[in-house]
Amino acid sequence: MAETVSKDDLKNYIGTETGVSDWFLIDQERINKFADVTEDHQFIHIDQEAAAKTPFGTTIAHGFLTLSLVSHLASSASIGVKGAVMGINYGTDKVRFLSPVKVNSEIRARVKLADVTEKPGNRLLIKNEVTIEIKGEDRPAMLAESLSMIVVGG
Repeated sequence: MAETVSKDDLKNYIGTETGVSDWFLIDQERINKFADVTEDHQFIHIDQEAAAKTPFGTTIAHGFLTLSLVSHLASSASIGVKGAVMGINYGTDKVRFLSPVKVNSEIRARVKLADVTEKPGNRLLIKNEVTIEIKGEDRPAMLAESLSMIVVGG
């Protein structure tokens, strides 16, 4: 986690980049396992010979594989709340896949706190703008507005 602040101070960070994760390798084994779990065996993901004949020149990760890694990647780059009892993935408001993640690429998350909404029951709805960057590429792989529900001890 980038930093931990009180519930009252959290709103002062809206609009601020809270952190950047470490780089994370997307190899063929991970892509193949994701294909098996999701039953998405499209050749562009798993057939290296056929994928080599496409404009990408190689296999690419599923967009939803990249999206599924947001929780992991953003956790080290998001601001924390003191007294948090638990955090729950609350979904996304918007996701855009901008560039393919080619096999053996490294990706990371760049996180900006976009909004904080207080909810009944000592809960906070937190919206983070998450940009998934590809090492060595100018254009990001994905932009997402990620939502988390944080329960703060009372």
